[in-house]
Amino acid sequence: MSDLISYQLEDGIATLTLSNGKVNAISPDVIAAFNAALDRAEQDRAIIIITGQPGILSGGYDLKVMTSGAQNAINLVAAGSTLARRMLAHPSPIIVACPGHAVAKGAFILLSADYRIGVEGPFNIGLNEVQIGMTMHHVGIELARDRLRKSAFHRSVINGEMFDPAGAVDAGFLDKVVPVEQLLATAQAVAQQMKKINMTAHKNTKLKVRKALLETLDAAIEMDKQHLM
Repeated sequence: MSDLISYQLEDGIATLTLSNGKVNAISPDVIAAFNAALDRAEQDRAIIIITGQPGILSGGYDLKVMTSGAQNAINLVAAGSTLARRMLAHPSPIIVACPGHAVAKGAFILLSADYRIGVEGPFNIGLNEVQIGMTMHHVGIELARDRLRKSAFHRSVINGEMFDPAGAVDAGFLDKVVPVEQLLATAQAVAQQMKKINMTAHKNTKLKVRKALLETLDAAIEMDKQHLM
C-alpha cells in the first residue's frame, strides 16, 4: 500500500506497520498513508492492528517539518490531531501493538486506540513536549486528560515524565505488557476476541462514549490552528 505504512489483510484483520526511518517520524506523508490505510480497512470492514519497527512505535512528529516554519508545524499538528480524532471514532476496533518506544505523537497514537499492548524492556513511553521546549497543544492536553489516569495526567503533560512499559500501564498509555516475542500473537488474539463484538453496536457505543471528547477535540483542533505554541 505504501512504503511508509504497509497494509496486510488476513482473516478480517488489517495490520498496519509504520516504517519511516529510525524513529518512525510522523510526517505529512505518513499521515496521508495512515488515512489511506484507514480508508482501506473501513472498506474491508477489518479490525485494525497498528504496529511499528522492532523497538519503536514512533518517536513523534518529524522534527524537520516542525522546525521548518510555524505554519508547517501548525499544519502537521492539525493533520495529526485530525488523525487521532478519526481513530477515536473509527467504526471498527483499533489495537496498537507497540514494539518499544512511543514518544510524543507516538504516545498519542496509543491514546487514540481502543486497546494497547506494549512489550517488556527498557523502553520510554510518554509525552516529552515540555522537555524539548514545546508548549503542549490543546488537542494533546484534552486527549491526555481523557485517556490518562488522573494521577498521571499532570506528571505526564506538565512535567514531561516518561514511563517504562509497566508504568505506562498504570498511567493509562497501555493496557497490557507482554514479552516482545509474544507481541503480535497477543495482538492477533485480542483482534480475534474482538471479532465476537457486534460491530454496529461497537461503533454506536464508541460514538456515545466519546461524544463529549470528540466535540472537545473538534474545538481544540481549531484553537491549535490559530495558535499552536
